[in-house]
Amino acid sequence: MSRVRVACLLPLFALLGGCNFVVLQPAGDIAARQRDLVVISTALMLLIIVPVMLLVVIFAWRYRARNDKARYEPDWDHSTGLELVIWAAPLLIIICLGALTWMGTHLLDPYRRLDQIAKGRPVPEEVRPLEVEVVALDWKWLFIYPEQGIATVNEMAAPVDRPIHFRITASSVMNSFYIPALAGQIYAMPAMQTRLHGVINRPGSYVGFSANYSGAGFSGMRFSFLGQSEEEFDAWIAKAKAESGRLDRAAYLALERPSENVPVSRYGTVEAKLFDLIRNMCVEPGKMCQSEMMAIDAQGGLGLAGIATTLPLAHDKYARRGGGLGPQASYIASICTVEEAEAMLTWQRPEEPARRATAIRGSGLSLPDILSRRAQSVMLPFVPARPSKS
Repeated sequence: MSRVRVACLLPLFALLGGCNFVVLQPAGDIAARQRDLVVISTALMLLIIVPVMLLVVIFAWRYRARNDKARYEPDWDHSTGLELVIWAAPLLIIICLGALTWMGTHLLDPYRRLDQIAKGRPVPEEVRPLEVEVVALDWKWLFIYPEQGIATVNEMAAPVDRPIHFRITASSVMNSFYIPALAGQIYAMPAMQTRLHGVINRPGSYVGFSANYSGAGFSGMRFSFLGQSEEEFDAWIAKAKAESGRLDRAAYLALERPSENVPVSRYGTVEAKLFDLIRNMCVEPGKMCQSEMMAIDAQGGLGLAGIATTLPLAHDKYARRGGGLGPQASYIASICTVEEAEAMLTWQRPEEPARRATAIRGSGLSLPDILSRRAQSVMLPFVPARPSKS
């Protein structure tokens, strides 16, 4: 090979020098065990691929047209020994891959709690997992630490050798939560919750990102994952608590709006059960949560009267996709408590006469217990249910 060709190949080697082999050199036990699955599976498949490639070269050379010494057998059509080799070797490899896949599927289930923090090191009984709630936004990541009462954007941290329990959801479209050094990827989906268990075994700063395309700002949807000692983690928590920002419903609705290449930010306090509101898609005040809606549907629904239980949507994170045509955006109103119902019964819209409230009677639902308490001030019409025919 000439020197010119060698010089032309040098830039390619320079590009290879920038490759990151974090998948093959992870810092977490789960990711390391997944790496072992990839290596073993590849080695088993190479047991077939390498001999086949070598035999192709050998046959092409041995039976070339100019080789008069090669044996010529035009009537040959069967060999029992060759058939056994051709079928037995792949069958054994498939059996090994099947057993490996079955064991890996159960042992590395992302919903399964960790039984070890590293090879030969079981999880200490006194160690509690670190709870982290993850929300995939457009286009950034929100991390809520419910036990510490803080939240961060595009940065998270965890102590070394301490199990981490993730609860993951999304605000709009589906994303994929992935920290290659920690564990495998798992989807983040709106109105749903996925789980992931992992542990980091070496301190350092690692990269996390979304492995599922989710729109224009997808390329900037990356965050830093910090593996720290217990002392460093406590200092990191204290630094976040020192921030004056509070992540309540209003702050979340502002944060939820699409934005790209968002810098790291922290919130010193977080509204209680905010993650559950996000997962149930009812952060907006007065909006019915999906869990509440499913409970009502399980009891038979609200009937035809439920059609009118909608309110205008004040917050629209997509700005109606840039268009103002079509019906006004709305949502299903939440079923209020008795105290809230009493207050609403005395409220009326400005410049409108008072209206008589109509009882909502759906299959399986009893009338709210406000008749006996407000019968003197507001009288709701009551239509007794027809007796069933025996």
